[in-house]
Amino acid sequence: MSEFIKTVLYTDDRGVARFKTEVLPLNEGKPQARLSALLPSGGYQLRESPVGFRSEFHCTGEAQWVFILQGQMEIGLQDGSRHLFGPGQHFYSADLLPPGQAFDPQVHGHCSRQVGDQPLVTLFLRA
Repeated sequence: MSEFIKTVLYTDDRGVARFKTEVLPLNEGKPQARLSALLPSGGYQLRESPVGFRSEFHCTGEAQWVFILQGQMEIGLQDGSRHLFGPGQHFYSADLLPPGQAFDPQVHGHCSRQVGDQPLVTLFLRA
C-alpha cells in the first residue's frame, strides 16, 4: 500500500507548537494512481508575501493545509527550531490556541518568514 507523509504543525498538551508526521494511506484509486480517501475542505486563499516578510508569533486561526507554490517559507517554533519549506512542499497547520487560554507570544504559536530572493506564494486550504 502507498502512503502520503503529512507534516503537521500542532499544539501539544502544554500549549506549545510542535511538528510531527502522520501517515495517510493511499488505498483508493488504481495501481498507477493511488488516492487517499476524500478529505473535507472549507475553501482556500492564495497569499503573496514580499521579500523580507516576517510575522510575529501567532497561532493558526483555523486548521489548514499550507502549500508552498513559489519561494521559501521558514516556520520558527518557541524552542528555537526552524523548518524550511520550498516550492512543492506543504504542511498541515493546526497549532490552535488551547481553549480557555489567553495568547502568550512567549509560549504559544509559531512565526513565519519569507526566505531568499523570490516573493513567497502560498495556498492555504481550510480543513
